[in-house]
Amino acid sequence: MSTALITGASAGIGKAFAEQLAARGTNLVLVARSEDKLQEIASDLKNKHQIQVDVIVKDLTEANAAQFVFDITDSQGLTIDVLINNAGFGDYGEFSSRDGEKQIKMIQLNILSLVDLTHKFLPLMRINRAGTIINISSIAAFQPMPYLSVYAASKAFVLNFSEALWAENRDYGVKVLVVCPGPTETNFFNQANFPESFTSKTSSISAPDEVVKDTLAALETNKQTIVNGGFVNNLITNLPRFLPRETIVGILEKQFKS
Repeated sequence: MSTALITGASAGIGKAFAEQLAARGTNLVLVARSEDKLQEIASDLKNKHQIQVDVIVKDLTEANAAQFVFDITDSQGLTIDVLINNAGFGDYGEFSSRDGEKQIKMIQLNILSLVDLTHKFLPLMRINRAGTIINISSIAAFQPMPYLSVYAASKAFVLNFSEALWAENRDYGVKVLVVCPGPTETNFFNQANFPESFTSKTSSISAPDEVVKDTLAALETNKQTIVNGGFVNNLITNLPRFLPRETIVGILEKQFKS
């Protein structure tokens, strides 16, 4: 029986991964800041699917957080077969006026934690010549995003980093998939402080269950990248191939300006 470690597992896409993997008989290690939510999810999934579910309560923006998570799994003799780097957040507004500490924490969570956890768990996967890493990026990764500048840049890092790892590790039996959802029914908009007028106009919002279902199906084909949300999101991610970058960023600036 394989074991999956999921960050940001207390809600949204992370919780949906936990539910669908549990239904497949996968043991889980759930990581997030909210102990109450994690324990509730763990209890529910253990009772429903008779699997092992471990909980690690940790803020991944803290120094040495990835080492803390790795040490716990190692001390408990857990082999992580599937690593899902899902934890992340955004922040809406002009960069110069946003809280500076929040921008740094965003980089720490969206990039540094993801890289560190991947570096901790990947070597054993290569030795075992088996394993899966799923990194959650965004359709925002494909172009600069005014008013989401740090978030989009962090997701561009995740996209490029993951695709490079896919090429490096495919001969070692390790799958690496980067997932690029569009707008999804999560707490993202609230946490990012989007104006209500903007969120009310957002269309084509995917359910977390749909994102996870598409992702697990993509793993079967050994894809390196999946853009969730159908034709419209795939069109958005391909526009930078055909239009000048100044044109793209100009359109987005007008679209996302409050």
